Amino acid sequence: MTAIAIAPDTVVTVSYVLFDEKGEEVDHATSGEPLEYVHGYAQIVPGLEKNLTGLHAGDKRVFTLDPEDAFGERDEEGLLEVDKADFPDSDKVAAGDEFMAHGPDGDPIAMRVLEVHDDAFVVDTNHPLAGQKVRFEVEVATVRAATEEEIAEAQSDLEQRADHDHDHEGCGHDHSHDGDGHDHAGHDHDHAAPTELVQLTKKSQPS
Repeated sequence: MTAIAIAPDTVVTVSYVLFDEKGEEVDHATSGEPLEYVHGYAQIVPGLEKNLTGLHAGDKRVFTLDPEDAFGERDEEGLLEVDKADFPDSDKVAAGDEFMAHGPDGDPIAMRVLEVHDDAFVVDTNHPLAGQKVRFEVEVATVRAATEEEIAEAQSDLEQRADHDHDHEGCGHDHSHDGDGHDHAGHDHDHAAPTELVQLTKKSQPS
């Protein structure tokens, strides 16, 4: 039987190692905990999805992606000054700490503290890999046809994200990432820099 190639409406599992512009490993998905997605619905970064098209289970490849095909260019409007009063345990916050917040419209926003001032913090909401050329070392584990339910769910998710992008048209990349160990391969979407932040919670300490 002919092996199924990666194409729209296939469910793909891959293991990968992601390297930043300096050649340092910043993320990975192991064969024991692979990344699974439905191909063709922008569930992973565009350059990775494009390069995986046509591959089969067992294939190994190395892809180098420019920023526009990976995590987007840096947006200087993503640098914000936030009052210390908005941070939990602000007296314990240090440069390099990461937080999750929700903007007024409920969008999740990840941020890193860059500077600590007397009454405020300067934070960066850009994705950590924004503006960088990155390298993926990928091995395709499995490829199968998606079920009707999986296709419907992927289509619904894509439409919701498209509506969201339209609402925030012309803004920079969304830099939300959920910290589950596979977040860097996910596809980020546009949102406006928040004018106020709510539900600010501290993420785990960066390694």
